[in-house]
Amino acid sequence: MSQLQEFNDYRSKMNEVILGKQNKVINRLFNLDTNTYAEGALSVKTKEMLGLVASMVLRCDDCIKYHLIKCHEQGLSTDEVYEIFAVANIVGGTIVIPHTRRGAEFWEELVAG
Repeated sequence: MSQLQEFNDYRSKMNEVILGKQNKVINRLFNLDTNTYAEGALSVKTKEMLGLVASMVLRCDDCIKYHLIKCHEQGLSTDEVYEIFAVANIVGGTIVIPHTRRGAEFWEELVAG
């Protein structure tokens, strides 16, 4: 199974479990997250690029994968993604390098289809 399929399957399964518990705070948080990345004064593409930088600096591999998927859906080129990687590494420092490696590996799988 590919990293992409494994990530999507697990995320879907666990989101269903979590949201199915009907916890008001958690459900509202998930809704707020969804609405944050909707089209507004900033484009969805811009928001996903910002989300990717933030996720890399915070060193959240699941978040990096999620935002790479969304960036791919928004049609980002590999050159754009690597500029995002560069910004994240400058802001976050060398501790972000391992996350860049994993992000690059995941991006390669995304563009390969």
